[in-house]
Amino acid sequence: MGKLPSSEGPRMPGVLSSNNNQPANKEIRLPTGLAGLDDILNGGLPKGHLYLVEGDPGTGKTTLALQFLLEGVRQGDGGMYVTLSESKLELEQVAASHGWSVEPITIYEMIHSDEDLGPDAQYTVFHPSDVELADTMTSILRQVEEIKPQRVVFDSLSEFRMLARDPLKYRRQILALKRYFAGRSCTVLLLDDRTAEGDTNDRQLKSIAHGVIKMQSLERDYGIKRRRMEIHKLRGSRFREGYHDYTIETGGIHIYPRLIAAEHKPGFKRAPIVSGLQELDDLFCGGIDTGTSTLLIGPAGCGKSTIALRYAVSSAQRGEKAVILTFDEALATLVERGQGLGMDPAGLMESGMLEIQQIDPAELSPGEFVSRIRGLVDEQDLRMIVIDSMNGLLNAMPHEQFLAMQLHELLAYLGQQGIVTLLTLAQHGFIGVTNSPVDVSYLADTVLLFRYFERAGAIRQALSVVKKRSGPHERTIRELIFGNGGIRVGPPLQEFEGILTGNPTLTGPTIQEDSSDPRK
Repeated sequence: MGKLPSSEGPRMPGVLSSNNNQPANKEIRLPTGLAGLDDILNGGLPKGHLYLVEGDPGTGKTTLALQFLLEGVRQGDGGMYVTLSESKLELEQVAASHGWSVEPITIYEMIHSDEDLGPDAQYTVFHPSDVELADTMTSILRQVEEIKPQRVVFDSLSEFRMLARDPLKYRRQILALKRYFAGRSCTVLLLDDRTAEGDTNDRQLKSIAHGVIKMQSLERDYGIKRRRMEIHKLRGSRFREGYHDYTIETGGIHIYPRLIAAEHKPGFKRAPIVSGLQELDDLFCGGIDTGTSTLLIGPAGCGKSTIALRYAVSSAQRGEKAVILTFDEALATLVERGQGLGMDPAGLMESGMLEIQQIDPAELSPGEFVSRIRGLVDEQDLRMIVIDSMNGLLNAMPHEQFLAMQLHELLAYLGQQGIVTLLTLAQHGFIGVTNSPVDVSYLADTVLLFRYFERAGAIRQALSVVKKRSGPHERTIRELIFGNGGIRVGPPLQEFEGILTGNPTLTGPTIQEDSSDPRK
């Protein structure tokens, strides 16, 4: 059998010489079959190059490669999958689990099951006649010459390393492989399970590849794995840097590109949004503004979620779509509480103007969460979104230090779309000193503070606006009252001092109280 020339030997047929003076063709992008990856790559992979896809076992390399080849079939490109680690049957089973058929793809299997257990197998799964890497390459390339595919996948490089044995020989053969396919305008994916991590040979391979895609899975103490990918390099092309979350589901890999707010330009007119409670709107001197974010912060049970629901119901009643993403409360409980306070969301949910989604933080990655919100904005005429609560969102983040950065991009994006964003954050403690699990108040445009306080032997609730970037606001403290099937916000509590400490003192005459107050 003939051997594949090394990178320092004679050039293969069809490979352009480095001193060729012909002008380079305009770069053509190949769709990968993954919409999120194409977005990250600004349209897809540049055609006619060799790419390295690396990741630990279970990160989805095979699934990505199959999607890449099947997309080629849809585009009219022939595809070939060269497998040295998995059998054809195993590949067919992977494809079937996603509802795909691999019949349009040529699968070239380099595993000889009848010979693997024979005495000549020695220490590898390959027959002695195939242990030389160059001979194996020649066998593969003979198939390439017959099929003439435009997209090729090699799975995996671990077997190539074992066959080559010598790092220098391995590098030369991979470089020669790159030149061979480049001369045929063929795009190649090399899958690597990183069994040689830390070897200098891996760094050399990355320098040979035109682009490098790294796939990772991060273990969490509870819940699903978080998977993310990063484009390490893509020669001569712009791409979206950083980590991008992805999930493996029935139907393939779904990638959620990292949100960059600067890519989305603003285009809305500022207007006040009312809650339906006049005294609450007075605290904001007319209401909260479109394109702003409002943080509702206070101890557990003080009414943050209820006030957020009040805003969402009012928005839906005006014909402006509102969505509530709840991490902490069951959907049925939220609906029942709204009905008990005179704001039945059931009819609005049936009309589609109000949508309530219950989110499980153990089953959600941050990138998927942001992508879900982007989908609501792009596909529906969303005007208000409620995230209840930030504590639940924090639990979905594997690393707390990244919460502020992701939240900043999300709020900036929503603000540029003219959407009103309400976020609730439960503080530790009830009376007196309270602490927040994470400081995100500086990110919000407006902050509505909730507090418990004691009065006449009873626990009551107060609220005040402590920050509003988009305009003036009251600096008073008002009482928040729930009962008699509704919500009331009282007049300013001017007769007390120290309400925010939880133990106020009377400094003036008390205001005549409403006899309908259910607490009496």
